[in-house]
Amino acid sequence: MTTPADAPPRGWYPDPEGGTRLRWWDGTDWSDHYRPRPTEAELHRLRSTASTPMMPSVAPAGERRALARSEVETIVAEVRQAARSEVERAADLFTQRARGATRELQPLVSEYTNRILRWLKLALVVVVVLVIAWFVFEAVAQATFFDWLGERIDRLTE
Repeated sequence: MTTPADAPPRGWYPDPEGGTRLRWWDGTDWSDHYRPRPTEAELHRLRSTASTPMMPSVAPAGERRALARSEVETIVAEVRQAARSEVERAADLFTQRARGATRELQPLVSEYTNRILRWLKLALVVVVVLVIAWFVFEAVAQATFFDWLGERIDRLTE
């Protein structure tokens, strides 16, 4: 169990409930004050003005106090570390979901490939049967035609 002496100093930290914003830690508990993560322009401005005794946008109303350059650098480092860990967590989550989708996609591809192959085999059988039927029909039709022609010729000579 952590004691108040072990708690991190007051400041902006990544929201423990998730999300992309920062939440104010008052040294003992999380407040209801939120702010977006600093942009590169804000970080540059904070670095360049770190020698000024007061930075009004750093703490919520009623919590403002002078920050030393080392405190600003510490906050920036903590925010960077939190952002990096959040990006790594998101990348890991994305990788897990991508692998899961790949595992789900493989059986789906196999299933539809098997269906297509079944239909192609059936179509090939139908085509072969039709070709054989056509040849049989042609042979029977020619034989019938020649029988009919022979009968006609026989009747002409009678």
